[in-house]
Amino acid sequence: MPQLNPSPWFFIMLASWLTFSLIIQPKLLAFITMNPPSNKTPETPKATPWTWPWT
Repeated sequence: MPQLNPSPWFFIMLASWLTFSLIIQPKLLAFITMNPPSNKTPETPKATPWTWPWT
């Protein structure tokens, strides 16, 4: 069964992991986000109680 032989699959996994870690990931992390998070504190909306006509 070829699934039990790790020699070709381990090299492919290792090569793809190293390619992602060393080449692709730094290029992706170098992008500047178009909408950076702001430092403003979120405002909670003031809720007014509902007056029910039958109470």
